[in-house]
Amino acid sequence: MKVVLDTNVLMSGIFFGGIPGEILDAWRDGRVTLVLTPAIHTEYRRVAAHLESEYGDLEVGAILDLLVSEGVVIEDEDLGEQISDDPDDDKFLACASASGARVIVSGDKHLLAMNGWRGIEVLKPASYIERYLKG
Repeated sequence: MKVVLDTNVLMSGIFFGGIPGEILDAWRDGRVTLVLTPAIHTEYRRVAAHLESEYGDLEVGAILDLLVSEGVVIEDEDLGEQISDDPDDDKFLACASASGARVIVSGDKHLLAMNGWRGIEVLKPASYIERYLKG
C-alpha cells in the first residue's frame, strides 16, 4: 500500500519510535510503500537537521537516503491553487494525488481537515495502524 507520511510523523518515528515507529517498521518489513517528492524530501532533511542538533546522538541522513532508494520518489506536482489552509501541506496532497497513494498519515490539523479530498484518506498514525496494519 502506498502511503505519504507528513514530516512530523516520519521524524517522530525515527527519533522517538512509538506509534509512528510502527509505520516505519511496516515499511522496513515491506508492508508499506512510502511515497515522496523532492520537495517533501527537502523538508524531511531540513527538519531532521534541526532535530539532530537537539538530539545529537542520531544520524538521520542514512535513513533519509534509504527512503529515497527504497521508497517511491515522484516529481513534484503543482496543484495550480492552494488547497489546504496551510500551503506548506499542499505538497503532501499533491504527492498522494499524483502517485495514486490513497492515504496520508498525519497529525496536522490542516491535513486532517483535507480527509476525502480526491478520495485520499488523511489519518492519524494510530488510526492508520488500526485500519491498515492490524490483523
